[in-house]
Amino acid sequence: MDSQQRQIRVLVVEDGDEYITNLTTFVAEGIEYRQAKSGGRACEMIAADEPDVVFLDMRFDRTPIEELLGDMVQLTGRFNGDIRRARRFQQDNQGLFILRALRDAGCRRPAILSYDFGAEDKRFRALSARDPGLYYCPDYADAKTIRETILRAVGAG
Repeated sequence: MDSQQRQIRVLVVEDGDEYITNLTTFVAEGIEYRQAKSGGRACEMIAADEPDVVFLDMRFDRTPIEELLGDMVQLTGRFNGDIRRARRFQQDNQGLFILRALRDAGCRRPAILSYDFGAEDKRFRALSARDPGLYYCPDYADAKTIRETILRAVGAG
């Protein structure tokens, strides 16, 4: 990296440590990472210091339920009163709830969802039509693919 270039700042939002560990180990050159383990914490961190890009896990099944974002009353109604199905949906799609909260809080930086939309192309097209700063990287992506996605998202590659 040229000494005149500043590092790309990435906020990693996940409920574990897998992404932050892999990213700092294998996709580190020229990139600085910070981590938030919940949507609420991510909103706080972005309000204090907005990163260049947000890297979001999609599924949050280790987060305490009181820290999950999303309206459970509305979700339960959507699932005909089945609270268990509503909670599972909330956990499985928490990355989208967090993305919405970040956008509602004024964050306009690009976001990368760690999720394989390969078999759900129509779904990703619909999401990115509403949010042109949205990218994705499959969970199983190698370091090169992740780095290329980060660079493309920030317009550096």
